[in-house]
Amino acid sequence: MSVFVSVEELHERIASGPNQSVIAVLWEAEETKAWSKFQSEHIPTAQFCDPSHALAGLPGRQVGRNPMPSISTLTKAARSWGLHKATPTYIYDSGNGLYAARAWWLLRWLGIDDVYIVNGGFHAWEAAGFDTVAGPGNITVSSRVEPQPHSMPTKTIDEVKSFAGLLIDARGTSRYSGRRELFDLKAGHIPGAVNLPVTGLFERSTYKIKSTDFVRDRFFDIGVTQNTDPARAVIYSGSGNHSALLLAAMEHVGLPVPCHFVGGWSQWSADRSNPVASDL
Repeated sequence: MSVFVSVEELHERIASGPNQSVIAVLWEAEETKAWSKFQSEHIPTAQFCDPSHALAGLPGRQVGRNPMPSISTLTKAARSWGLHKATPTYIYDSGNGLYAARAWWLLRWLGIDDVYIVNGGFHAWEAAGFDTVAGPGNITVSSRVEPQPHSMPTKTIDEVKSFAGLLIDARGTSRYSGRRELFDLKAGHIPGAVNLPVTGLFERSTYKIKSTDFVRDRFFDIGVTQNTDPARAVIYSGSGNHSALLLAAMEHVGLPVPCHFVGGWSQWSADRSNPVASDL
């Protein structure tokens, strides 16, 4: 099964019985607004996830804007959602898939393999005309997920500094080039990195991933093929969201999944001693 699954497939799974978990990853500047949004309308059987609490630790100059949560925090969240390794988990958000991808990657990192992203998210579910429900979400029985952290490879900032392989920046071209930076202390990119904007791999109007051939060709353009050694590549973004989506796209089209520098540009640029490259 591919990483990105259609809303039609999810609809069939939900109709067939309680043999799956559905997680709605909703973010708003105010937590209460995200919870209200979920309560007003969500996919049947879904559980609520606030990414600022469940999917990230405390920000800081030493760790970046959205560092990984602690193992205990992520494990507690997975258990509260009733996740089980023997049943699939489907994740969606109400935006462009960034938060769903972050949840997908973190759960995979925790050792939960049977995890998928709903292609097009909540927009696709509504466009298909499927029913939604209101309320606090399904009541779940706490699971006994035993964490197996580090099940997905990562790199620390010190390891990135000495890395001699292929470094891929998943942010948009304007941020990579140094022409624009709204979130971090400096504009530009890590020296030696090549740019593959992940948003270009998805349809702008539907947020659905483009064809397998298209996605593979974009990776081939920067030298990534099925024979690429995943240990010789690292992906980063601003703070781990766009890069998680790019990693999901890679696995979806059958490419080897490389290491993830989660701290990304937010962590790199916070240290004034780190070199900065730009196209200006």
